[in-house]
Amino acid sequence: MAVPVALTIAGSDSSGGAGIQADLKTFAAFGVYGASVITALTAQNTRGVSGIHEVPPDFVTAQLDAVFDDLDIAAVKIGMVAQLATIEAIATALSRKSPKYVVLDPVMVATSGDRLLSADAVSALRERLIPQASLITPNLPEAAALLEEGVASDETAIASQGKRLLAMGARAVLIKGGHGHGRESIDYLFRADDIIALPALRVATKNTHGTGCSLSSAIAAGIAKGETLEQAVRGAKTWITAAIEAADRLGIGHGHGPIHHFHQFD
Repeated sequence: MAVPVALTIAGSDSSGGAGIQADLKTFAAFGVYGASVITALTAQNTRGVSGIHEVPPDFVTAQLDAVFDDLDIAAVKIGMVAQLATIEAIATALSRKSPKYVVLDPVMVATSGDRLLSADAVSALRERLIPQASLITPNLPEAAALLEEGVASDETAIASQGKRLLAMGARAVLIKGGHGHGRESIDYLFRADDIIALPALRVATKNTHGTGCSLSSAIAAGIAKGETLEQAVRGAKTWITAAIEAADRLGIGHGHGPIHHFHQFD
């Protein structure tokens, strides 16, 4: 039996904790073969992003064609898309290739606070990529930015934002609660016919670099292995919580260190 293949379309993190590097580590942790299409190179470490070099959109297209023309892609994860022209290139390629599952992490700002998506690209993200997504995975600030309003501060506001994000065309929405407050970090999965709350105890650590990238990749990995969306989301939530709990064991960098992708092998 062939190993399932997942594709990440994202930016490269030179420090290895987020982006393409985190995605490939996550795929490996789940026993999935990872392919990659790089949208941008970042000069980055646990303290912040010092530079971004965008890959030309025609070369993004060339990477996509090379991967899809040869590999049997079971699921696609999209992370940092960097600029308007890159979004157009990705959206056009996905329309041609029609992958069965697309998990879109609308990456706008790094854990360090550095902006990773140009302002003029946000509307294209809404109009071109979200309607092609099986699932989008915004955190609370990203959900607010996509809707151009304030960050939701309670369950009622989160429910309202989730339903309106669903109306943008994605088949499901996962609003992540890591930026919230309180003893629990609660993620909410919105589908056409239900809302599922996914609570976990909040972990006290500064080492959360790459959390969003890794969670969306874990979901894509689960789907690539044949799990239902709900199974993949629940499994990814359990795995990411354990990866955050184990993050302090790594001792990488002097800022927001990475999570521990391979905690289960320690």
